[in-house]
Amino acid sequence: MTTHHSYPVHLLLQGRPCLVVGAGNIALRKAAGLVDAGADVTVVGPWVHPDFQHMPVTIEARPYREGEVADYRLAIACTDDPAVNHQVYVEGEAAGIWVNSADDPDNCAWILPSVARNGDLTITASTNGRSPAMASWLRRRFQAEFDERYTELLDLLAEVRAEARAHFGTSEIRGWNEALDGNGERGLFDLIADGRVDEARAVLRHALGFEDASQPEEVSV
Repeated sequence: MTTHHSYPVHLLLQGRPCLVVGAGNIALRKAAGLVDAGADVTVVGPWVHPDFQHMPVTIEARPYREGEVADYRLAIACTDDPAVNHQVYVEGEAAGIWVNSADDPDNCAWILPSVARNGDLTITASTNGRSPAMASWLRRRFQAEFDERYTELLDLLAEVRAEARAHFGTSEIRGWNEALDGNGERGLFDLIADGRVDEARAVLRHALGFEDASQPEEVSV
């Protein structure tokens, strides 16, 4: 039997209507993630966790209504009633709406990875639904590693990428990996960690071929 892996994506949810069915502790965490992504979140549940009053979401203190998932772009079912979670999933599938059911992979059209985040840098960990505990453990390890060095490195790469696109007409050119890895010399991260940002910038620009900007060799990155 062939095992298919999940297809990892980062959804752009700003301003898009999303539904959370259930309003307890688990729903609180799921809704918080959607709010952080800028989604327009509606939470439905007969009992509502009091902390929801501090969140910018629409609260409807009632049971889920048949078919209402079709009014949303994305949904998460996290009630304590498996029948309701299944209903949301089945109705979502019929309406072409992507539904996640918390801790119930058989009723999921998508799964949530564990997320380590530092500013615009995001790393996700997933076990294809086999062990959320391991994914969470990996997230904690990544999160503990993140500090201002990674933010400074990302800022430098974004700065020079914009320069490369203006200079060459594309940023898909050779040299990025060589500069990051160091090729036997100190890589960009090590230079950033030592506070040698200007030197790191010079190394990166040299690796990308800014000295001879006429015809850089394009690659897929």
